[in-house]
Amino acid sequence: MSLFSAINTAISGLTAQSAAFGNISEDVANSQTTGFKRIDTSFVDYLTTSTPSQNEPGAVVARPDYINDVQGAITQTDNPLGMAIAGQGFFAVSQATGQLNNVPTFDPQQNYTRAGDFKMNATGYLVNNAGQYLNGWTVNPTTNVVNQNALVPIQVNQSTYNPVATSAVTLAANLPATPTTGTATSASPVSSQITVYDALGTAHTVTMNWTQNAANNWSVQVNVPDSTTGTTDAGSADVQFGSISGNPMPEGTIGQVSASATSPGSVTTAGFSAGQPASLSFTTNFGSGSQAIKLNLGTYGGSAGVTQYAGTAYSLLGLTQDGVPPGSFSGVTTQANGDVTVNYNNGQTRIIAQIPLITFNAPNALQGQNGQAFTATLASGAPRAEASGTNGAGNLVTGSVEGSNVDIAKEFSHLIVAQQAYSSNAKVVTTANQMMQSTLQMIA
Repeated sequence: MSLFSAINTAISGLTAQSAAFGNISEDVANSQTTGFKRIDTSFVDYLTTSTPSQNEPGAVVARPDYINDVQGAITQTDNPLGMAIAGQGFFAVSQATGQLNNVPTFDPQQNYTRAGDFKMNATGYLVNNAGQYLNGWTVNPTTNVVNQNALVPIQVNQSTYNPVATSAVTLAANLPATPTTGTATSASPVSSQITVYDALGTAHTVTMNWTQNAANNWSVQVNVPDSTTGTTDAGSADVQFGSISGNPMPEGTIGQVSASATSPGSVTTAGFSAGQPASLSFTTNFGSGSQAIKLNLGTYGGSAGVTQYAGTAYSLLGLTQDGVPPGSFSGVTTQANGDVTVNYNNGQTRIIAQIPLITFNAPNALQGQNGQAFTATLASGAPRAEASGTNGAGNLVTGSVEGSNVDIAKEFSHLIVAQQAYSSNAKVVTTANQMMQSTLQMIA
């Protein structure tokens, strides 16, 4: 009976080593596959009879040992949409099943992968080389609020960025407390120009002429050359600095802004309120309808806007406005926090989605699928979607990809061991067979 048991045990060894050899073969074949996770082999002994006085040979079974929680090497790539995960998370991806009305349909089974070699396909979806569609949280384009309630395939809209009419301009500058003789007088005011946009995105120039009436007292006249209202003069306002304004403000800071009593035009002001914005507003028309523009000069008593400190020349420190011309799609990029950002050639950007990272209690218990993907199992635990860099989800590394976690040197060591073990088991079978033949010849 022991000879038969020896043969059966050796054959189970051959089968187990064959399985180990298969795992080694798969690992070596995928040593250069992006995001591949290696499969080691564990061996389990099964007994028949084992007592203090008797032991019958049993069998050995090979079990796959999935190594999904060991990271592969992260390398830079010239693909701007390539991403790697430094940590334990996974990308959520969907597998396309077909199309309906030229819109892709997806398998409801959610897949997970570390293969971050994503690119944008012809329809604007972010897809990796295995054909899996990257999922993310949508972002409200107006409020930039992230909807974390659902994961959907990310699609990039390549439409034009609509123009935005200018409604607010912020000016930071220093008016000279002691202008050079002949400067900032009614004959030769100091000027600053502002570029604003109308509702069609056409750029127009607005000129602000600053004239010093007296110490700490200036007038600013707003000139709009492209105005269709019949006059280029939009009006003017008086700007007073420090205590001369009648308000207890620090010297050199704005103490009062008021519409000019002689030529206010369309200029209006909100009046003094300590610590509140100092501004003036004017209305013009560039041919697309009435357009109100607010000019922010800083705050009353503050030094972050227009000031009048020592100097002999006008000094422009900053000028911004909220209008934009129309823009065409120029590309899409990803950020380390997971934001997917669309870029336009007018300098504007728009966040359309955020990529979460998916974690599991037992990632090595995930079920492998085609294309370096996995699906959740009862043993792996439920997936948890986390923002990049939070709750142990790992960090996104943009412009990079993660390689296979296969170590070729170790695999060849395992290969030699498996080969020797296989040969040894084959020798046991041969020897047991020879002994069986000897036994049969004795009977004959």
